[in-house]
Amino acid sequence: MEESSAHQIKSICVFCGSNPGKNAKFVEAANNLGKVLAKRKIHLVYGGGSLGLMGCVSTAAHVGGSQVLGIIRTALAEGNFVGKTVGEELRVPTMQDRISKMLDNSDAFIALPGGIGTLEEIFQIASWAQLNIHHKPIGLLNVDGFFNKLLSFLDQAEEENFIPHSARQIFISASTAEEMVDKLEDFVYKPDPVATQLDWSKGNSSKKRKMDLSLHL
Repeated sequence: MEESSAHQIKSICVFCGSNPGKNAKFVEAANNLGKVLAKRKIHLVYGGGSLGLMGCVSTAAHVGGSQVLGIIRTALAEGNFVGKTVGEELRVPTMQDRISKMLDNSDAFIALPGGIGTLEEIFQIASWAQLNIHHKPIGLLNVDGFFNKLLSFLDQAEEENFIPHSARQIFISASTAEEMVDKLEDFVYKPDPVATQLDWSKGNSSKKRKMDLSLHL
């Protein structure tokens, strides 16, 4: 497969905390990201609700004129655990349906500071990119060095041969929203040569070729 060229981004999915965190810079960054998306006429996809950084980025984008789509599990929406969703709401039955719908409705992904859920989401999207399921850019908005240790971990995992270089390059990092969106738009997909042997259109049980087991997962 040839490398994918840079492309215009029309919608970005943002993963982030349902809490604001202790550092006021996190809230400032979430608000600014929403404003930058609106200024660039980029739609926002997020996990629904109105709490924490999720509420900040979605409200700022919506007020600025962006279309906002919150994709949320029905149980969370009906239980009113995360507040009222900003913009349009799409309810889904399972967490797997949620992440799949996010992939379908987004051209790129950004993680703001958050907890276990944020990390689970961004790493699942990244693992799908490594497996050549999609070619969409993925960014870590490194607000006040929040992701420094995670980026160091990824570097170490590459050094120890647990992550191939092509997979390490999946993660883009930037300290500001403007720089992040620029990098996402300039991103060029470079697939793992082994992963290109996978034919996902045929399902897991049907492969045209045997896979080289050197694929690092």
